[in-house]
Amino acid sequence: MELLECIETRRSIRGFKNTPIPRQTLERIMRVVSNSPSYTNTQPWEVAVVSGKKRDELSKIIFDLAKSKAPSKPDLPTPTSWPPGPEARAREHGARRLDALGVAREDQVGREKLRLMNFEFYGAPCAIFLFIDQSLGPWSIFDIGLFAQNLILAAHALGLGTCPQASVTNYADAIRQFLGIPESKQLIIGISIGYPDPDAKLNTYRAIKLKPEEFVKWYK
Repeated sequence: MELLECIETRRSIRGFKNTPIPRQTLERIMRVVSNSPSYTNTQPWEVAVVSGKKRDELSKIIFDLAKSKAPSKPDLPTPTSWPPGPEARAREHGARRLDALGVAREDQVGREKLRLMNFEFYGAPCAIFLFIDQSLGPWSIFDIGLFAQNLILAAHALGLGTCPQASVTNYADAIRQFLGIPESKQLIIGISIGYPDPDAKLNTYRAIKLKPEEFVKWYK
């Protein structure tokens, strides 16, 4: 897939086939994203790829925590407020997605079901977790963003779909404990990855993106 087409056609996938991803495909993605840029070449990323039985066991742990409304404790604080523009876009996005899925805003059961699907990785056969050492600062978090985007695009180019998920980081301690990751490692993001299910209703929704004229200022 040509690069610009890859960027233009990428979207978050929330419905996956249960088809396993070949190990060599995942290894190819990791080889490609190892070329990601980073501040002074620090390459701060540490990656956990979870599939098979381990994926199922971890999903049950965090699903049960989420279902029981266990207190969330993400390593990156959840935003408590947004400027007017981002806040309006987030509200519109949430309302449009519920509408596209036929879930009424007052349908608490339906909304809870959608929320909990996060912790099942939307049925994806594999989940990837990106960590950095907790001593690192904002530049390293920026580097993880570059790494994550390259991973997402590489997966898309190979016919896979992804969904970056902040929600799973609500239970960072449980994920670290299950995977044997030291407490000194900060969980930045989880990414569900697998082959998209074209029949999944969750995949019918399209987010509205800003047009360049809405966010670009030209100086000459």
